[in-house]
Amino acid sequence: MMGGGLLVLTAGPATTIQDLGRPGSAAIGVSPSGTLDRGALRLANRLVGNPESRAGLEIVLGGFAAVPEVDLWIAVTGAWGTITVDGRVVDGHRAVLVPAGATIEIGQACSGLRYLLAVRGGLDAPVLLGSRATDTLSGLGPAAVADGDLLTVLPTPRRRVPALDIFPWTPPSAAEQVVAITPGPRVDWFDETSRRRFLEEPWTVSADSDRIGMRLVGEPLLRVDGARELPSEGMVAGAVQVPPSGLPTILLADHPVTGGYPVIAVVRTAALDRLAQMRPGQRLRFGRI
Repeated sequence: MMGGGLLVLTAGPATTIQDLGRPGSAAIGVSPSGTLDRGALRLANRLVGNPESRAGLEIVLGGFAAVPEVDLWIAVTGAWGTITVDGRVVDGHRAVLVPAGATIEIGQACSGLRYLLAVRGGLDAPVLLGSRATDTLSGLGPAAVADGDLLTVLPTPRRRVPALDIFPWTPPSAAEQVVAITPGPRVDWFDETSRRRFLEEPWTVSADSDRIGMRLVGEPLLRVDGARELPSEGMVAGAVQVPPSGLPTILLADHPVTGGYPVIAVVRTAALDRLAQMRPGQRLRFGRI
């Protein structure tokens, strides 16, 4: 049975269709992409009985509203804020049956940055290199979701919606985060003082951050030889590049697959989901494994 459609009334500041991405295509210049908070998408899909890899919506900060054409199960995870169905407050992190024609509204996030909205069946979009994800750097995948879009829902899966009254969870923390790293391949390009400060001093998330990279603000790092040039080399999500400004950038899901700035460290994969929920102005420290 087809899942019908979801009419977007208000898309909010930045909403994209995301799944778990398209890894394995770096050799042809394509980044993995996919949702920044993989754990939140996996959970949202499980709550509505989907396979974990089904596509949903990644909604930055909220301000989203939509109406389903048919009765539709949804689950919202990730950021924390007010979620309503026809004005009635419903819980996040649980499956909710929304009647056809009812208005789903996701308010401004009070904690965290990115909501993940899963619908039973998953969202449909053209599959490119095994994924329906929007890549904001290369332009692969569907366009960003806009007001008035009618999103197609895939057929209902055979598995049932799990019988859970509530899922235990806590909102993303606004406190200073400790982010686990391993040393990067170019750590020796930085003087001893900079290497020590990189680990010991806090960094602040810049408002100039996006799905490509998280830019950090703090005291600039100094290279041993600032004039040395680095040929482009392969990059991975979590690589901490240091451009000429000396201010680190953590590459995220839509990162370029090569880069010419030295990588001082690499964020552990397990820590990337937490980065997805960090807001501008929030502080972090790097902790070596």
